[in-house]
Amino acid sequence: MFKQDAEREVKTKITEERKMGKYTQDARQLLNLIGGKENIAAVSHCVTRMRFVLTDPSKADVEAIEAMKVVKGSFTQAGQFQVIIGNTVADFYNDFVKVAGVEGVSKDAVKQAAKQNQNIVQRIITALAEIFAPLIPAIITGGLILGFRNCIDSIYFFENGTKTLCDISQFWSGLDSFLWLIGEAIFHMLPVGICWSVTKKMGTTEMLGIVLGLTLVSGQLLNAYSVAGTAAADIPKWDFGFVKVNMIGYQAQVLPAIMAAFVLVYLEKFFRKITPQVISMVVVPFCSLVLAVMAAHFVVGPIGWKIGSVISSVVYAGITGSFKVVFGTIFGFVYAPLVITGLHHMSDAIDLQLIADYGGTMLWPMIALSNIAQGSAVMGMILLQKKNAAAQEVNVPAGISCYLGVTEPAIFGVNLKYGFPFICGMIGSAISAVVCVMTSTTANAVGVGGIPGILSIQPKYMGSFAICMVIAIVIPMALTVVVGKKKLSEADRIGAGDCADTSAETGSVRTSETLSDTECSESATENTEIRETTEFNSDAANTFRAYLTGKVITLKEVNDGVFSEGIMGDGVAILPENDTLYAPCDGEVTVLMDESRHACGLTLENGMEILLHIGIDTVEMKGDGFEYLVSLNQKVKQGTPLVRFDRKKIREAGHPDVTVCIITEEGNAKDIKLITGIHAESGKTEIVSFT
Repeated sequence: MFKQDAEREVKTKITEERKMGKYTQDARQLLNLIGGKENIAAVSHCVTRMRFVLTDPSKADVEAIEAMKVVKGSFTQAGQFQVIIGNTVADFYNDFVKVAGVEGVSKDAVKQAAKQNQNIVQRIITALAEIFAPLIPAIITGGLILGFRNCIDSIYFFENGTKTLCDISQFWSGLDSFLWLIGEAIFHMLPVGICWSVTKKMGTTEMLGIVLGLTLVSGQLLNAYSVAGTAAADIPKWDFGFVKVNMIGYQAQVLPAIMAAFVLVYLEKFFRKITPQVISMVVVPFCSLVLAVMAAHFVVGPIGWKIGSVISSVVYAGITGSFKVVFGTIFGFVYAPLVITGLHHMSDAIDLQLIADYGGTMLWPMIALSNIAQGSAVMGMILLQKKNAAAQEVNVPAGISCYLGVTEPAIFGVNLKYGFPFICGMIGSAISAVVCVMTSTTANAVGVGGIPGILSIQPKYMGSFAICMVIAIVIPMALTVVVGKKKLSEADRIGAGDCADTSAETGSVRTSETLSDTECSESATENTEIRETTEFNSDAANTFRAYLTGKVITLKEVNDGVFSEGIMGDGVAILPENDTLYAPCDGEVTVLMDESRHACGLTLENGMEILLHIGIDTVEMKGDGFEYLVSLNQKVKQGTPLVRFDRKKIREAGHPDVTVCIITEEGNAKDIKLITGIHAESGKTEIVSFT
């Protein structure tokens, strides 16, 4: 009897083991190392990573996790603990949720849960950023329009400096009047956009947010810009018999709109919770909107107006007061670091409040100068690395984009990478900011950052702003060159790629190896002639052809730690010039991300596995702009179209479109060689060879 029971137990265990997934044991180990089931607030995955929100992040044994064979690395970002698994993450995830006994959630839900690991300041900043992000294109457009109107109706170019272009031309006068239609819609009606954005962010009824915003700027109300010039007795009022309330609009006001919108959000959530479903369609919107509008005009609107006025008064006093030089120095110096932390989003609300209260902002010109200063530091790096072709592929576009107001490529891709250019940019920004506040340089509106920002400057201050721009260009560039001559190694100056051992006779390319600084320096000293070749006398089955047309770069040049550090494996990247991703080799489609459609994995006959990943953080686009042209388990040939993607949408979403090809598993392949630093044509140029 005992023997039969033992045999039965053994058979049961064998059956259970057979039912276990491939990664069950690894999943159990990871579960223990992150602190157990009770330490998981939320879990999801993307194409390569497990994404955890941990109740107590300190319980995770990071060293032990990274020592696991199945794990390729880990990092924490935006409150998420991310564990890099690779192409097989979907299978691992399925085994993990079974072992852990937890339910996976969407990536958006993970992001929401991750906010529990943020302090109150971080949450406020994140909320402001998410509210203003959808409004930025309109605000910038409005700034450009106002800047253009300044040039035609406020600068006295004609008849000995007595008349503007509008004064002498009916056409330009008509155009000036017409453009104000757009400018007024953007700035005076700003509360409408804010209320909409808040309701959208909080997941409540967006149309109610729009209506609430309209009630804040209604033509029935006294325009906010007219309040100061209207006697108290002449302000229109709602008379309820027992109380009178001023009928004042909130044109261009930021805080009243934000506060009113959040009142609406929480009222709607409250009524939706307590109202029976059968009458919710009537009760919820009616009660929510009416009470929110009353609260906006009777309570939070006046309070928000007062708070906003106090904030703008304090900032204005700092910019114009006795300590304006100190204020300008500090703000100019720290703004670039604020970009890194995300705290710079606070400036949007302050700028808009200053414009509403004082008819212009002295804060935004300093922001534009900070952008220019960081771009100028990159220009210094361009001069220092003029012989480093690989570095120039990053430096040049980063510098140009920074001069046009987009600082992230410059800050994260170049300046922070080396450190000293970032500091040099901060110093130049501080000096130009001092001159800016000393000359009281003022902008009409928030415009395009960088050099085009001069269009948003009030005409009488364009000259002083131009002087500030010269300072923001010359000083960071000069400092970067001087410091860089001492700080940069020879390898950084001329590029390790220029020290690659290439041979036309053998057709070999040592681009996947990194030479020491000494080797590189010696090679440069000897002035060895370096030649590149992309011609190989190998079978097509042992080569990858370019999966896109564009410049082939090393993974180290990709602005993403997971890829650049080679955590997932070695490979190459291409800066795309076309919008269709092709198979670089024959293989079987083994990885597709149905939700995001931004990546594709192939498995070759020799067991090699590769991952093709379009853009950086494009998983956040949720598939918008991406279309799969193949299906899972489909056999494909070299040159088969895999994914069609919209490069414009990727850039508009704020993501680089650089596309990587990672060899996640080498299989039976040997002597893998990567060819970079060339311009490739999709389907023709060889970029990888192996035996």
